Amino acid sequence: MDPRPISTSPDISQKATSDALTCKIHGMRETANKDFASDSVRGDRHLNFLRVFYEGVIAGGAAGVVVEAALYPIDTIKTRLQAARAGGKIVLKGLYSGIGGNLAGVLPASAIFLGVYEPAKQKLLKTLPENFSALAHLTAGALGGAASSIVRVPTEVVKQRMQTGQFASAPDAVRLIVAKEGFKGLYAGYGSFLLRDLPFDAIQFCIYEQLRIGYKLAAQRDLNDPENAILGAFAGAVTGALTTPLDVIKTRLMVQGSANKYKGLSDCVRTIMNEEGPRAFLKGIGPRVLWIGVGGSIFFGVLEKTKQILANTRPGKQEPISSCA
Repeated sequence: MDPRPISTSPDISQKATSDALTCKIHGMRETANKDFASDSVRGDRHLNFLRVFYEGVIAGGAAGVVVEAALYPIDTIKTRLQAARAGGKIVLKGLYSGIGGNLAGVLPASAIFLGVYEPAKQKLLKTLPENFSALAHLTAGALGGAASSIVRVPTEVVKQRMQTGQFASAPDAVRLIVAKEGFKGLYAGYGSFLLRDLPFDAIQFCIYEQLRIGYKLAAQRDLNDPENAILGAFAGAVTGALTTPLDVIKTRLMVQGSANKYKGLSDCVRTIMNEEGPRAFLKGIGPRVLWIGVGGSIFFGVLEKTKQILANTRPGKQEPISSCA
């Protein structure tokens, strides 16, 4: 065996150094590309949330205003039927009383509802297992209803007081309610409103969304405008019928004003039962089912059409940024 040390060729040493440098540069590029991709994903998620929120706000506001403007007289009749105690007469004049102030409240309330509902729905659908889609729709509907109640309750209080002839205009209603009952007067019946509207919103949107899913699976295509309207009508009518007793309680608490005939939710239920019997909890069910059934048809029809229009106006997807090799 030769005891002399093995000499290393200068060319081999330089090549090894060059290879190591190349690997290091390659690794740095990969790390940079991963960081860039991660930032891009976060940016895309943020932009997607804003897009869904924006489209929900626009579509919800448009749908809410169209429904209220078209069906306000039926809602007025329903309110007067529910507010009338035993033997009371129903006045059929001034069926558009308070519509201006109501529309001013419905627009932001509907926008807030859909602005919360759509992002919450998409987040929950991605988070929950596929067979829990109904729970995602129920939860998103309740969240949207809770968020929009901040605007919906004062709007509902002013609207129903005007529908029952207590005030001549929305500004007068707000001013006098605050003067006589304080700011909390604008939130009269807030608890009963949530008791009615959170289940209502959750059930209505859940029924509608589940019907759409089932219909699309059966038809193997997207729904057209009449089909969306029919499903919306069915969902609205069923939900309206189921929640009529809660709506009666909410109406009585909201329209009582400073008289304070009812001391609260439980007292309202007890008093109605004792004085008018259980049938009183179904007062106005006919106009309510008609109003919400037709309203559901218009609301969901306008909602889906507006979402479709907004989707078609989105800018085209940009080509991904190429990186140097």
